[in-house]
Amino acid sequence: MTQHRHSALRRGAIIAIPVVGALLLAGCSGSGGDAGDSGEAEFSFTFATSNNLESPYETLAKAYMDANPDVTITTNPTPNDKYGETIRTQFQAGNAADVVQTTPGSGDARGIIPLAEAGFLEPLGDTAESLVPAGSESIFEIDGDTYGQPMDFTIAGVVASMGTAAMNGIDEWPTTEADLYDACSALSADGKSLLALAGAAGPNAGLTAQGIAATRVYAEDPDWNEQRAAGDTTFAESEGWADTLQTIIDLKEGGCFQPGAEGGGFDAITNGLSQGTSVGSFIPSGSAVEIATAAPPEADFKVQPFPAADGGDPYIIASSNYTISINAASEKKDAAADFVEWLATPEAQEIYYEASGLLPISSYQDLDLSDTIYSPVVDLLADGSYAPLPNNIWPNPAVYEALQVGVQGLLTGQSTVDQVLENMDAAWGE
Repeated sequence: MTQHRHSALRRGAIIAIPVVGALLLAGCSGSGGDAGDSGEAEFSFTFATSNNLESPYETLAKAYMDANPDVTITTNPTPNDKYGETIRTQFQAGNAADVVQTTPGSGDARGIIPLAEAGFLEPLGDTAESLVPAGSESIFEIDGDTYGQPMDFTIAGVVASMGTAAMNGIDEWPTTEADLYDACSALSADGKSLLALAGAAGPNAGLTAQGIAATRVYAEDPDWNEQRAAGDTTFAESEGWADTLQTIIDLKEGGCFQPGAEGGGFDAITNGLSQGTSVGSFIPSGSAVEIATAAPPEADFKVQPFPAADGGDPYIIASSNYTISINAASEKKDAAADFVEWLATPEAQEIYYEASGLLPISSYQDLDLSDTIYSPVVDLLADGSYAPLPNNIWPNPAVYEALQVGVQGLLTGQSTVDQVLENMDAAWGE
């Protein structure tokens, strides 16, 4: 752990620009002996993907095979919108991959807690345990065993092309609701949108709601999830959650989303941001690096906070959102474990963060982010003005499913705010 932490501190600038090709050569040239003396081995690796660009996990697999010519990794990129359901079905059928991308907690179908409780995941070792953020053990561990190795520190704000904004007369990211809706109106009149939304993709609908809830719910009450778990409040009683969902309706009616957003897939985001027809989107912060590869150099992507209501202070969602787990039924556990162990090495971390743009889980607070995509939220991170991704903490995937479906219903006019909140409470299990 010490070696990894110190290496990450020395790499303050690595997350700014994706120079994957050079890094692959640099990272692999000295890592052959460290990548896990697996000998002749092969195993499979399944991960979620949201576009046709090369996933950071694909990049990692290639780097590992380059460093270990006797190892073959069969990669299985799987569409993100159905990923959780797909891997759970595969686990139940006994044909899941040896290594699987998961998420912390219980609130997602790919969450490590329900998967581990069902006996699908193998306990990991000391390396994975050492990477778990202090205070987050409950969403990584069961009875002292760690079932997911964290890979990132993700910010769920708006990834915005400030180059596109400037070309459309928007010199600064809106900091008030009034400025936001003015920008929406101006862009909409020109056939463009401030925000691109994959409304037909549940994960993006849910992430959008959570990003907005950062200022409507968690800025005022960072412990709201704990209060909900204790039965001291409900979604239906929460003015903040009602405001969050009403904001989604207001954004649609205010022309902030692209036309047909309710039926949009992830390609609506990739195409909108790379082609300059939309300025930003609620997507994981690392997606900026992926999309930048398809956008012109002047796109200038930045992670921006969504404007707070009524002149409130900015607030964001930030936490570890991606983990790697091993299939408990795998017959290739030794080779899989070598790979997962390698993912924590400085070489692998450098490749991953260059390819993904996500902050290092163990040392993001010590990095110089002033000249990176994260510069607008540096002060928020330093001040602790963020809350963890809510659905990681919620007790089961049904709550997040109710939010995703509910947002889609709001976009089509088939649901009301009150109905969505009531459905989320019902899904909580009370």
